[in-house]
Amino acid sequence: MITVKKQVFFTRSERGRRRIEDDPPASQTVPPGRVPRVSRVMALAMQFDDLLRSGTVSDTIELARLAKVTQPRITQVMNLLHLAPDIQEELLFLPLVTQGRDPIHEKQLRRLCAQVCWHQQRRLWLQLKSRI
Repeated sequence: MITVKKQVFFTRSERGRRRIEDDPPASQTVPPGRVPRVSRVMALAMQFDDLLRSGTVSDTIELARLAKVTQPRITQVMNLLHLAPDIQEELLFLPLVTQGRDPIHEKQLRRLCAQVCWHQQRRLWLQLKSRI
């Protein structure tokens, strides 16, 4: 008995009929690398904020229970929302990591989050980016 293994991709034509294609559709090709962890944590902080504002969860204690982490960790994640909007955007769109460790970690950003002045945050952010 001979076994042949091959990936098959199904697509739909304009009229809705299914077709078989040998190559994956362009939307299914995955770029090399992975999203940096700090980008995912920033997106998570935004999602948590939406849940709190909409009333889906009542407070950070309930959020911590649902996420199965401690309440101080939720606070650390939520503190990323104290960053200037342009820094938040840069964090969300950091380049993919293709090898090795992430260049920026959430722990490095805690000092920035503690700064109230956005100008000071931007200055510290530029210093942090220059080191990587």
